Amino acid sequence: MTIDTEKTVTVFGGSGFLGRYVVRELAKRGHRIRVACRRPDLAYHLQITGNMGQVMPIQANLRYPWSIDRAVEGADHVVNLVGVLAETGRQTFDALQSSGARLVAEAARGVGAGMTQMSAIGADGSSASGYARTKGEGERAVLETVPDARILRPSIVFGAEDQFFNRFAEMSRFAPVLPLIGGGKTRFQPVCVNDVAKAVAMSVDGLVPGGAVYELGGPEILTFRQMMEKMLAVVQRKRGFLNLSFRAAERLAGMMSFLPGAPLTSDQVQQLKLDNVVSDAAIAEGRTLAAFGIQPQLLEAILPTYLVRYRPQGQFTQPGSRDNGLNRPEETA
Repeated sequence: MTIDTEKTVTVFGGSGFLGRYVVRELAKRGHRIRVACRRPDLAYHLQITGNMGQVMPIQANLRYPWSIDRAVEGADHVVNLVGVLAETGRQTFDALQSSGARLVAEAARGVGAGMTQMSAIGADGSSASGYARTKGEGERAVLETVPDARILRPSIVFGAEDQFFNRFAEMSRFAPVLPLIGGGKTRFQPVCVNDVAKAVAMSVDGLVPGGAVYELGGPEILTFRQMMEKMLAVVQRKRGFLNLSFRAAERLAGMMSFLPGAPLTSDQVQQLKLDNVVSDAAIAEGRTLAAFGIQPQLLEAILPTYLVRYRPQGQFTQPGSRDNGLNRPEETA
């Protein structure tokens, strides 16, 4: 199949972690990209990912329909990557992931553009988690409005700028123990940000059928604890684990809710009660990375490329050093 290049693609949330990789993939394919975000000045660095004038940051806010309409004017395809892991002020789950997704879809339909919606494994309109519920509502709104839209649901996404492994690696520099909520038994299927970005770009190019929900996971399923153990091995630190029951974690999250940028929220604790892996139905129906012809990258092959700075002496840490994390971490009940 010949790829239809030089489309005008509007990417909402293009200045974020995943967004910068998506913009790069689209630029490589020759598309013209509008990076729609609240702070265009924070997206200027993306202009060097393409040729002169190929990547253009513009201002848009999913809470203001007129700014969405302006951002998609003349677009051939619209990609919505907007999402938040925790609510802050007017940036709520409902405003961005539910109502915002519907507004983007309506704007795309208004100009006759195709659409790719970024969701998440676990999205469910009836979920007790506000994050998962609004992701599910956003999916439904998009498919009702743009029936041939592509919905992508990744598991936890890892990469150089991620807010998961970087956060816990930083914590391991100072904390003697790392928390394991619910005993660290929740299962994940971590997927590389490069693989997700390629899937987005291929959906823009129409290389997978529309009107479907694709679940994107990496090549292995790991528990939360196993991911922490892999991270500790990479940063070469030995740390213990503190098991927190879900009830204790919810109480802790409640106490932290008054802090700016709280590291744990009650909604995140709720999400951890369910596994975050590709479903059997998606595998059976071919709605995974296999549909894109993408061979997912292993976690242990990518983590050392960006977590090395958290080692005791950074890249100069010698194997076998005293705090090398090669022994089995201790566990605290």
